[in-house]
Amino acid sequence: MAKARDRLRHDNGGASFSKVMLNLAEYQIRNGADGYRWEGQAWYGGDIDRFVLKSEGEATNGEGVESAELQALFSRAIGAYTDVQAGIRQDFNPQNRTYATVGFESLLPYWFDVEGAIFLSNKGEFLGRLEGTYDLMITNRLVLQPRAELNFAAQDTRDTRTGSGLSNAELGLRLRYEITREIAPYIGVSWDRQVGQTANYARAMGKSPEATSIVFGIHSFF
Repeated sequence: MAKARDRLRHDNGGASFSKVMLNLAEYQIRNGADGYRWEGQAWYGGDIDRFVLKSEGEATNGEGVESAELQALFSRAIGAYTDVQAGIRQDFNPQNRTYATVGFESLLPYWFDVEGAIFLSNKGEFLGRLEGTYDLMITNRLVLQPRAELNFAAQDTRDTRTGSGLSNAELGLRLRYEITREIAPYIGVSWDRQVGQTANYARAMGKSPEATSIVFGIHSFF
């Protein structure tokens, strides 16, 4: 009976799965130097517990990678639509930093995807992030996705060029066509604005704190 019960649990929610998702992989056309950006994740586990890797970053042509991070997280479902996550975040640019991370991912009513996290670095720096997306189905294959991301800091940090309070906000609108559910090229527009002391750091380096980009890329998973 023990073997039968183990088999029953495996076949009805106890199996392990894996998924790799590239949410953003895009080229950005903007005033001044163009650039590119990526954001994605991979996970392995079951319906309740998973190991998750997340990565995101951006670069400017001729200047190299401006920001890059990797997160290694343990994720646990606390409800049908919400996971809590904890682990480590490693930044590689603009400075090497290691952060303890606690966050969540949730599917809200009306199918709004929302995730957030707080980060405490090995230097004592405290950061926060909140982002959300919504997939508006125009047809069975054409999807319009509004996207918003807000980043916060509890202190000014010159090394990472981050000011206290709301440090930057990004709003985007992307239209993708799902050739298959797994492969979907897209085009859109993205507006990014650095705020407060973060904007002052950008100006001191000769950069504009605000950028509007025409983007095109691919959304994919397998």
